[in-house]
Amino acid sequence: MGRGKIEIKRIENPTNRQVTYSKRRNGIFKKAQELTVLCDAKVSLIMFSNTGKFHEYTSPTITTKKVYDQYQKTLGIDLWSTHYERMQENLRKLKEINNKLRREIRQRMGEDLGDLSLGDLHRLEQKMDASVGLVRERKYHVIKTQTETYRKKVRNLEEQHGNLLLNFEAKCEDPHYGLVENDGDYESAVAFANGASNLYAFRLHQTHSNLHHDGGYGSHDLRLA
Repeated sequence: MGRGKIEIKRIENPTNRQVTYSKRRNGIFKKAQELTVLCDAKVSLIMFSNTGKFHEYTSPTITTKKVYDQYQKTLGIDLWSTHYERMQENLRKLKEINNKLRREIRQRMGEDLGDLSLGDLHRLEQKMDASVGLVRERKYHVIKTQTETYRKKVRNLEEQHGNLLLNFEAKCEDPHYGLVENDGDYESAVAFANGASNLYAFRLHQTHSNLHHDGGYGSHDLRLA
């Protein structure tokens, strides 16, 4: 009993479509290889799946470029002439754009202004004003960012300074630190209670020779002893 006729139409199921493509692709490549061996034919196959995946088979005795060259020679056509003409046209447009930009740069630098009309000069002035405004805006943004950064640094330094002052005042009020009398001068010796060898002493020096009658001192200078 023979096989039923299969209707040739697009397979809707993506998985079945991919499986069928892989099987039939391998079958076509196998037939191309048989033609190459049995008939000494020059075969070149190029295939793209619906997902864009590329597959190719070329006979071992020929390259894809040689197939293209022989195809053009046999039919008397040039496959690259149209593409070359499009490339040349695209190159011409790019050169025009480049020349126009260079001319605008020279004009903004005060050159090549002789051929410009009054309207062209006015438009050039507007463009330059817009460019200056854009540069000024970017510069202000940079300055603002730098200023905010410096302000944050200043606030951090002020906070560190305040913490140091609080720490110093706390140590001065600690009972482990004392006031030492030495020949009428007073020294505030700050040291750790555990007997640290390094002592930082602050001496009160008189600025006036006369003492108050109540035994107090006048103005004094705080100096590192």
